[in-house]
Amino acid sequence: MNEVSKNKKKSEERPFLDVSQEISLKHIPVMISEVLSFLDPKEQETYVDGTFGLGGYSSAILKESNAHVIAIDRDEEVEEIAKELEKEFKGRFQFIRSNFSEIEAVLLQRELSEVQGVVFDLGVSSPQIDNAERGFSFQKEGPLDMRMEKTGFKALDVVNTATEEMLADIFYHYGDETKSRRIARAILKARLQKPFTTTSELVRVVHSVMGAKSGKIDSATRVFQALRIYVNDEIGSLKKGLEGALKVLSPGGRLIIVTFHSLEDRIVKDFFNMHSGKSKNSYSRHSPLPSCVPQQPILHLLTPKAIRPQESEIFQNPRARSAKLRAALRTMTPFYSMMNGV
Repeated sequence: MNEVSKNKKKSEERPFLDVSQEISLKHIPVMISEVLSFLDPKEQETYVDGTFGLGGYSSAILKESNAHVIAIDRDEEVEEIAKELEKEFKGRFQFIRSNFSEIEAVLLQRELSEVQGVVFDLGVSSPQIDNAERGFSFQKEGPLDMRMEKTGFKALDVVNTATEEMLADIFYHYGDETKSRRIARAILKARLQKPFTTTSELVRVVHSVMGAKSGKIDSATRVFQALRIYVNDEIGSLKKGLEGALKVLSPGGRLIIVTFHSLEDRIVKDFFNMHSGKSKNSYSRHSPLPSCVPQQPILHLLTPKAIRPQESEIFQNPRARSAKLRAALRTMTPFYSMMNGV
């Protein structure tokens, strides 16, 4: 049995943990039992928590085994939480403030060429949503900001300066908003009277076009999601982060991604399928391989289909409802034999 098969069998056989009994945390991240089961952390191995947030995944990994964790997050407001973990798990935990898209560069700067596991928990964190001053929530009055790190342009800059066509494209492509053009037109009309500065001002305009509800959700949901994704370049970060993770994973290493909306999940699904050989034309005929080297998949899927949270978790944490988890193992195939275009 090869190394990948052994790892696959262990991940499949290991029972999901009872989080309430085994992990005591201030913050229980989404699907933590499933993440730990697929990650299967071991003593002295090194894992990357690419989206540190409140430290739930990092803390759980460190408590689960005598492993090392390198945590990455672009939000400076989580650094105090990271300092607490550095004290608690001295010598086994390290925090770097950066975007997870820079995972390869972050590890190279620390003279690490490979790790045994990578976890990305995508999207906005609960503290970011709950803090009205961050401007992420359409349910809270606050400045129209939405930046995950306090640099670069804000959501209000986009809303106040973008063309109607650009706004419509953002809402449609990043929010799946079918009435994107009507909303964009209403925004341009409103900003002629007064530039947007707060979340509630944008909500009122969206509601004036859509009504307060769109099915079971607030009609502003997709617009706020789209703006957040655009402002933080979340799609670009995800694509670069996935590629970087693939480069730093050792053979047998595990890659676990938790997504929260269909656009993210589609990108992760396509990436996994492409690098596991499930997609047609997964490998380029122009790949720079000698003829004697077989073009084999560089990922082995542990989750042929996305895993959803259990009903009990959704009941305890309604924000987990839209979560999907996908996991894969790094094979022995050299990185240079992967699919064209990455």
